[in-house]
Formats: sequence, C-alpha cells, structure tokens
Amino acid sequence: MGQKTHPIGFRIGITEPWRSRWYARKNRFSKLLIQDFKIRKFVKKEYGHTGIPRIEIERGGNRVTVILHCARAGLLIGRQGSNVEKLQLALEAIVGDPVELKVREVKRPELEAQLVAEGIAEQLVKRAAFRRTMKKAVETTMMAGAKGVKVMVAGRLGGAEMARREVQRRGRIPLQTLRAKVDYGFAEARTTYGIIGIKVWIYKGIVQENEEELPTGGGVSSRKRKFF
Repeated sequence: MGQKTHPIGFRIGITEPWRSRWYARKNRFSKLLIQDFKIRKFVKKEYGHTGIPRIEIERGGNRVTVILHCARAGLLIGRQGSNVEKLQLALEAIVGDPVELKVREVKRPELEAQLVAEGIAEQLVKRAAFRRTMKKAVETTMMAGAKGVKVMVAGRLGGAEMARREVQRRGRIPLQTLRAKVDYGFAEARTTYGIIGIKVWIYKGIVQENEEELPTGGGVSSRKRKFF
C-alpha cells in the first residue's frame, strides 16, 4: 500500500504556518470550522480567476481577519477598491461578524504550486496537449528559481478510453526532509470526456536559519521553531 502524506500538512508548525489561526471552545469549534470552509469556497468560486493560491483566516474577539494571497491583486481590488468592499460585505454576511480584508501580492506566481496546477487545468480544459502543457509548466517553474518540480496528471488524458497517469519531474523533491520548503497544489480539469486531476510539487530549497518565525494570530506573539 502507498503511504501518502500531504507535504504542507506534514510541515505545519515546523516550516509552514497554520492556514486558520484561532481558538474556540468545543461548542463553537464546528460552527467556526464550517465558516472557514464557506469563506474559502466563496472566494475561490467568485475570485479564483485572480490567482489566489492561499487564504489565511485569523480570529480575535468578534473580529475576523481574512488574508488573501493573490497573483493579480489589481484585478481583485478593482477600481478604487470597489471589489474589496463588495467582497468584504459578502464575507460579513457569511460570518455574521466584522471582517477585515487584507490582500497580499504574490510576486512569483510561477513558484506557487496551486497556481501552477490551476494553470495546467485551465489549459487542459481548452483542449491543449497535456504533455506539452506539463513540459512548459515544469520549464517555467525551474526558470523562476525552483530547485525541483514534479507534475502529475491522471484521468482520460487526450480523451483516451482508459484513464492513466503521466508524470514529469525536474530536479529533486525531498518529501521526507522537514526543513525542505516543498509547496503542493491540486486542481481538477473538468473536460468534456471526464475529470483530470493535476498535482504539483515545487521544491524551493532548505530553511537555513536556526529559527523560523511562524505567525499565530489571535493576539498571541509569534512562536519560534528551532532546527538542529
């Protein structure tokens, strides 16, 4: 049997921060968890075209802070911030509490595994050749400064009768090294002949510092994780 571990979940609290940073008692935990799910689902559905690889949520008191990491920040913000105000009102309707919205620009979208996976999925929906699309994505990521990249697509590739899996890789992907910065992304291409799944791993190098600060949120000061 294959023993598969999510590369980001494996490093949470070590080199990766938690995506949701808040504390709640048992009677409120499930409600807030569902709210986080609805927030992420709504943002990806309505504003996924702006390139959002990561959504972070912080809670403190009755205030919710939503941090959007965005590749096309200008498109998300809109003219004079009109889109931000509209999104903020929509999130407040979901949460029921005041929402503070923060937009952080992703400077190197080629190094974000989620954006690379979504880009491949978009090309496959447009009936592009899957091998050429994978090769181009791998080359672009390596040219952007990645130490290694692996792309896996699975499904009825090219409209074939039987589903299969294709993999392309360049460089190295040390999945068992906790100090290694390995980004992971998954997307689905809903084609006319079925769903094609895309997985992307990007290795960005080893954390060299003795201490790595991780945000905690909720008014708690940052923790520091030591590496030996």
